[in-house]
Amino acid sequence: MQMNNRRDAKKAILYARVSTDEQARSGYSLRQQLERLREYAAAEGYEVLEEIEDPGQSGASLERPGLDRARDLIATGRVSVILAQDRDRFAREPALHYILKQELAEYECELRALNDRGDGTPEGELTDGILDQLAKYERAKMAERTRRGKRKKVRQGKILATHTADYGFRFNAARDGYEVDEEKMALVKRIFRWIGVEGWTIRRVRKALDDLGIEPPGSYMNKSGLWNEWQIRRMLLNDAYKPHSFEEIQVLLTPEVAANLDPEKSYGI
Repeated sequence: MQMNNRRDAKKAILYARVSTDEQARSGYSLRQQLERLREYAAAEGYEVLEEIEDPGQSGASLERPGLDRARDLIATGRVSVILAQDRDRFAREPALHYILKQELAEYECELRALNDRGDGTPEGELTDGILDQLAKYERAKMAERTRRGKRKKVRQGKILATHTADYGFRFNAARDGYEVDEEKMALVKRIFRWIGVEGWTIRRVRKALDDLGIEPPGSYMNKSGLWNEWQIRRMLLNDAYKPHSFEEIQVLLTPEVAANLDPEKSYGI
């Protein structure tokens, strides 16, 4: 009897995804996901065709570079299964998960996650569907708690620390406030003067900064070492550099925090 090479080979794609806010979360790094998937694939006897990553990509859409690559490979008919650590690595929304599953079924490719609970039967699919909805509910609750926590932090006069501080500032030891980097802030003032007082264009400012050999913001990600016009434009629009009156700031803060501010001074946000 002739053997079905696609089925017997059990060829798999390993798929890992993290969104921007999951980058540092334990158990969700790309490396950790792929390590678990490799172990599972080896135990189940799968031949891994490719390991595909989607760093910094949201699960709220199916339009992702890595997933597009996986779907193209699956369309060749050579893939038996695409594996992910959790069901929400494929899609956050149950409806999107269903759409993807139906698409791959046309190529006889199975969509499988290590936390699947169903067994492929209608009852099993119902179980997974219920669990997907519960997971969606938990994410909504977590998002609401996070939103309320951030608002409370802001009303206490603290900042919401991101990966790096705005240019000209550095985080304090607690990473809940800014300290001024005098050297870089002097450059920020020069940029504002060039544009606001001397009437320079953003393009001219960019060229001047590059000619002076000044390191741009985010140089660890910017391999060219050159300034971008969007960096300068973003600086001009950033509320951290704009002066706001005491009256403007007061309504954003708790009365206790506002009482410690000088009404005669201006503040950034």
